[in-house]
Amino acid sequence: MGMSKLSFDSVDVLIYDPVPANRTATRAALYALGFRRTEMVSTPDAFVEAVQKRPPDIALCEAQGAADEVCAIIQQMRQGGTGDNPFIAIIVTAWDKNTGLINKVISSGADDLLLRPFSTALLGQRIEAIIERRKGFVITTDYVGPNRRRDESRPSDAETFEPPNSLKMKAKDKLSAEAIARRLDGELKSAREKLTREKLRRDAFQVCVLWRLLQDAMPAEAQTMRDIVKLETLARSIGARCVDAGFAPALDWSQQVAAAAEGLARNMDRNAAMHLLGHAALSLHLVFHPEKTPADQVSEIDATVAIIRARHQAQALAS
Repeated sequence: MGMSKLSFDSVDVLIYDPVPANRTATRAALYALGFRRTEMVSTPDAFVEAVQKRPPDIALCEAQGAADEVCAIIQQMRQGGTGDNPFIAIIVTAWDKNTGLINKVISSGADDLLLRPFSTALLGQRIEAIIERRKGFVITTDYVGPNRRRDESRPSDAETFEPPNSLKMKAKDKLSAEAIARRLDGELKSAREKLTREKLRRDAFQVCVLWRLLQDAMPAEAQTMRDIVKLETLARSIGARCVDAGFAPALDWSQQVAAAAEGLARNMDRNAAMHLLGHAALSLHLVFHPEKTPADQVSEIDATVAIIRARHQAQALAS
């Protein structure tokens, strides 16, 4: 299918690039492809603000100079933390690709990485791919974005789903503004619910895994402190999501997990804190996995813990 069948005149594009000449070049290429509604910003903060004010259908973000910040913003966005639409199409642009940058962009959940200088035709092909063949999204504890099957370290049990794609609705389906607003609204509502539910399920499981790792850990180890901090962060994030999602029992248990983590961090009575943590972690997990028996629950947690331990041992041996 050629670009001729696609129409871009109603598509909202947001371009972030700190360099004026490059912003203009990107805009000119988009204009040549038929895009007429482009907004340009020159700082990461202005990018976040624009996304919150009116989520675009597609964003082009320059990584050069602030790759960490840009990728963190995209990751926040994908996790539902910025703007009304966590699923907008995102192409990251960069001048030189190195493994570090590629990994950052992939882990952020962006749809694509495009190297500069690029031709108008290549940009068109990449945009067309997001319309015609966008990858299904997965949700894991620390990643929401296109399914990267090649990456074996990502859990493969994550089911993929088709993210809402307002770019496609406008460019290919050519729906009216009202029809798009209605359809996007419905799809976003159910996709956001899915995101919240799946994040809660995975984060609750992660809490149990951290509890098991902490059970056998030496209190003074650096890794132990990192795990305690991660545990508290997860518990707070679960609590925040539960407030919105109406999971009252889970809110209670997540607060107890956070309290136990705080107790561990402050070196209070370790046995009491671990006891509270275990009870709260398993109870929290069961709220989101009501179909599981406690025995299923423990064997799944232990299987994951065994994998993590083996990986830690391999890393220790390698270093």
